Amino acid sequence: MIRTALVFVALVSTGAVFASCGGVPGNAVATVDGEPIKKSDFTYYLNVAAKSGQPNAAVPDPESDYAKCVAAKRKATPAPAKGQPKVTDAQLKTQCKQEYEQLRNQVVQLLLGNRWIEGEAEAQGVTVTDAEVKKSFDTQKKQSFPKEEDYKKFLQTSGQTEPQLLKRIKVELLSNKIRDKVIKGKGTVSDAAIADFYNKNKAQFAQPEKRDLRVVLTKDKATADKARAALDSGDSWATVAKKYSIDDTSKAAGGKLPAQAKGTLDKELDTAVFSASKNELEGPIKTQYGYYVFAVTAITAASQQTLPEAKETIKQTLQSQNQQKVLDTFVKDFTKRWKDKTECSKDYTTSDCKNGPKATPTPTAPATDPTQQVPAETATPAATTGK
Repeated sequence: MIRTALVFVALVSTGAVFASCGGVPGNAVATVDGEPIKKSDFTYYLNVAAKSGQPNAAVPDPESDYAKCVAAKRKATPAPAKGQPKVTDAQLKTQCKQEYEQLRNQVVQLLLGNRWIEGEAEAQGVTVTDAEVKKSFDTQKKQSFPKEEDYKKFLQTSGQTEPQLLKRIKVELLSNKIRDKVIKGKGTVSDAAIADFYNKNKAQFAQPEKRDLRVVLTKDKATADKARAALDSGDSWATVAKKYSIDDTSKAAGGKLPAQAKGTLDKELDTAVFSASKNELEGPIKTQYGYYVFAVTAITAASQQTLPEAKETIKQTLQSQNQQKVLDTFVKDFTKRWKDKTECSKDYTTSDCKNGPKATPTPTAPATDPTQQVPAETATPAATTGK
């Protein structure tokens, strides 16, 4: 969605760096394949990132020694509790510096990721028309902002422009097309492979026996005995459950507890239920939750899906796995090729720069790839083949 298209905390890793060293011009933060990424673009997105979720936030700016950021934090910091020390300007400055470094890395990652995707698309002959971009933009805009005034307010408070949103959507569409081209025709699966998967994973295609129940759950055996006596005397399950049961869910349904699969109930109750005859009153059965009185009202036998029945599901699973392997190989090559073409200024280096630090894998920083250069909310992750 447009509303979340530039929530920078959701950006996935694509890394980049800015520099005024080597071949990086002084007005650029990095070069990709010799083409500069301007500092003005970095500044624009840094402001957008800083305002994400905080429209009035002060942008942490190292060139001013974080003066505005410190002042804003000082204003927003509550007075300390009695006897507690006041937060110092040095502490606030440290916070501002940390925020800047985090935002800087996210913004650089975004800018490099966009350029990598655009370069890969050009190399592969992948294009996106203005009409395709406009169609996707209009759809997302309508979903996020039913009212035009809400959209205008969003632009104003976020500091974003419509041309930049259109550019982000174009990159998203390009990355999707690159992914589709990479995996096209790579999901062929033989009947032998399908049969082998089925035979090795039969349990996945089995359904356990299920039983519909009528139950009354009580805290103690004495109450359970009263409930059973009432049922024995002809009172309805709904009446008895309403009077005695402590289980709100089954009580509200007149004591009904449908489609209980074998092995999913409390151990003592499960054993009793799946050894009971249909329509026979059973209990009280002691469990960790209390005492059950029950009757089995219907039985659905266990079943095993046949190979022909499971074939299409297995085929789709194996196709996805095959495509994922192809995509993983492509992503590795893509990352290496474009990283080797990326030079960053010393103040902006990340692990995605040829001259940057070595990457340290983390759960929140997956490998760079051409379909992971946009936020998760707006693009199908390139790390997977699903759409």
